[in-house]
Amino acid sequence: MHRVLIFKLIVELVILASLTANCSAKVFRDAREETASYWNDAAQKTLSETLNLRTNENVAKNVVFFLGDGMGVTTVTTARILKGQRQGKPGEEQSLEFEKFPYVSLVKTYNVDKQVPDSAGTATAYLCGVKTNYEMIGVTAKVIPNNCSSVAGQEVSSILQWAQEAGKDTGFITTTRITHASPSVLYAHSANRNWEVDSKMPENATGCKDIALQLIEDVPGKRIKLIMGGGRGYFTSENETDPITHEKGLRKDGRNLPDEWMQHKKEKCEKAKYFIKKEEFDRWVPEETDYVMGLFGYDHMDFEKDRDSRPGGQPSLAEMTSKAIRMLSKNPNGFFLFIEGGRIDHGHHEGRARLALEDTLAMDDAVKVAVEMTNERDTTILVTADHSHVLTMSGYQTRGNSIFGFAGVSDIDNLKYTTLMYANGPGYPHNGTGRANLSGIDTEADRFRSQVAVLMKDETHGGEDVAAYVRGPMAHLFHGVYEQNYLPHALAYAACIGRNKGHCKENYEVNQPDAPANNEHVKPINSSGRWSTAGNSIKIPNMFLLLFACVCCILIPKRTVPY
Repeated sequence: MHRVLIFKLIVELVILASLTANCSAKVFRDAREETASYWNDAAQKTLSETLNLRTNENVAKNVVFFLGDGMGVTTVTTARILKGQRQGKPGEEQSLEFEKFPYVSLVKTYNVDKQVPDSAGTATAYLCGVKTNYEMIGVTAKVIPNNCSSVAGQEVSSILQWAQEAGKDTGFITTTRITHASPSVLYAHSANRNWEVDSKMPENATGCKDIALQLIEDVPGKRIKLIMGGGRGYFTSENETDPITHEKGLRKDGRNLPDEWMQHKKEKCEKAKYFIKKEEFDRWVPEETDYVMGLFGYDHMDFEKDRDSRPGGQPSLAEMTSKAIRMLSKNPNGFFLFIEGGRIDHGHHEGRARLALEDTLAMDDAVKVAVEMTNERDTTILVTADHSHVLTMSGYQTRGNSIFGFAGVSDIDNLKYTTLMYANGPGYPHNGTGRANLSGIDTEADRFRSQVAVLMKDETHGGEDVAAYVRGPMAHLFHGVYEQNYLPHALAYAACIGRNKGHCKENYEVNQPDAPANNEHVKPINSSGRWSTAGNSIKIPNMFLLLFACVCCILIPKRTVPY
């Protein structure tokens, strides 16, 4: 018997050595996956978890809204694979943190006037609950593009404002400019998303405020407790020089809005902080502050791949999320926090998939922080995208092949092609007679541009549905295919803010005892006690355990080849 086991061990070692020696083939193998029992058991485990899932009907004290700008389904899939490959695994079997959430739905993203949307129109839908036109910020589709006078009376309020009106603290974080399309819908109303600063507004728009000014002067902007992102240049005068980039500000009105913001808070005897560097952020104690503004970029914040994490650099999205939750959690009424991984979108527009995927994983890290710092009993977390991109994942490559590598060779032009490509965009240029030859090109490089079918200066958005992943109170309201404007209505219902309050109770509990925390959604399948719970564990009758152990000793191989 021992000789047989030794022989099997030697054979497996020889196989492992051959796989290691042939690194270029990138072959991954787990002997368990070659058996029917592995897949059957995994499916049964998932089935049991699904059957044991119960709804959490508590009222959401807190709402955390994550927005991956441009994070379509292909982006999620490929980021998942990249995450796994970083850990030395094939990657396909990996899960992002938000993919572990119990409820998922699909979201239709079109604008009122566009089949494929932009980020302004979609943000108005998922933050204000009203679909609108392309490039519109917080207004209805009746507003005429670039027409300032048509805005009056067509403004729509956001879920952030609904939260403020309910006595909650509010905040937002973005890796773009804080006046960019997605975050600006939280507090502004504009006939053009590009009216971020007075120098970008037309002369006939004197009756409207630029988006930066609305944040500082108007409700709900001036009541937002936490503001973090980029865009310093949009808040300072053209007569001022930025202390980090040494560029001039963009404001023609001569105003320094951060200074005015700080002065306003000081006059109201409120503790406020303003900073532009990571070292200032690191020293900041959230629990000792009433208001905070961090502008870490003259323009957008850096891509995660380029981010300088030294004291003079920028904090990560995860770091900002952690301190934001600490600060906003002081309010006994709860909080609303919007967090955007905004540069996912920019990486795709440039045709640089690696930049987009690295920023997707940076947002995934922030989601993990939010999950660990909050309680599923009283906090609803939603992760979604505003729209997709035209990124494709193609070929019949070997399992575990680098997500940035070659998928194969075309049977038409006999040239290599990569796994990731775009339908359109700047891409690698055609050579005049056909597709460019990528032999000798490092497709793993940070700024490699994937090939495209149609050459354009910038890659465009994609129009397919995006996914929404949800956990916490009332997460079961997200279970089908919805219009994008449904999202804030469902979240508001969960938090008892906005228009739906008839089901609410003062004690923040609705017809239910303490809801399970930390994804502990387990209850008996039947009265026989075949499955039951104690804490986070599942108990099984002792006789079954003993029989199972005996079968395992006989049938399960002593060793498998790991990923």
